[in-house]
Amino acid sequence: MHELQNEFLSIKVNSIGAELSSLKNLETGIEHLWQGSPEFWASRAPNLFPVIGVLKDGEFLFEGKAYKMPKHGFIRHNEEMRLKVKTPNSLIFELEYSQKTLEIYPFKFKFEISFTLHEKSLKIHHSIINLDEKPLYFSLGGHPAFNAPIEEGEVYEDFYLEFDRKMDLSTHLLNEKGLVMDKTEGILDNEDKIRLQKDLFAKDALIFQNIPSKKVALKNKNTGIILSVEYSDFSNLGIWAKPGAPYVCIEPWLGMADVESTDKNLKTKEGIQMLESKKEFEASYKINIS
Repeated sequence: MHELQNEFLSIKVNSIGAELSSLKNLETGIEHLWQGSPEFWASRAPNLFPVIGVLKDGEFLFEGKAYKMPKHGFIRHNEEMRLKVKTPNSLIFELEYSQKTLEIYPFKFKFEISFTLHEKSLKIHHSIINLDEKPLYFSLGGHPAFNAPIEEGEVYEDFYLEFDRKMDLSTHLLNEKGLVMDKTEGILDNEDKIRLQKDLFAKDALIFQNIPSKKVALKNKNTGIILSVEYSDFSNLGIWAKPGAPYVCIEPWLGMADVESTDKNLKTKEGIQMLESKKEFEASYKINIS
């Protein structure tokens, strides 16, 4: 476990999967990151690469060959991640392709993720370098879970998410296998708030594709803003929790789970990113603590 702190915040990052495992406000002593109780969900903030969600039949096709890939890809739970650089205000982890990764993902790549503290903000920056002679296809996302409720006496229904603008928003529905169906359900009608309630995720995650908003705040109706997440580099947003669990995940995504009708071709997968040979791709999101 690697630790970092400044005057306002402290973080811990697990070298396994380079997973953010603590985000604490030093002024209040409050731990804002879900602490991974297996009663609901054992993870805290997994990193999603090179796929998000599930693949149809757990596989994709590339140039006629099938490759098996676990849900959310192979960065989370990965014991090969290594700490590359530690400075007074940042941690940088990396994973480079290996024979092991080539067996399930036929691309030569370098994946880097950095965690940088600045005052009361944590910036999470991703860098993907295509070391191959051919284009690289990938999805990328974050999955941080934030505690709600936080203080004794609070309940889940005290909390809500507020976007930086009013919008019409519909979520894509998932089938029982976690694949995206050709059905949507309205969530916001020229509104900016989603109120947390126990049955909000009864049909699984809320999936907002090409969301106009690029900032969302977690707020308490009695005490005000708790934190916010800025995600201007990400086109999609997932919101999720296990029904009845005391947290909410705010998930910036480039990509999403497979659609039901997919032909499994990675090159044409919904939301897939393409990176030319020898090029670098970068994307960041930021968590601001109030």
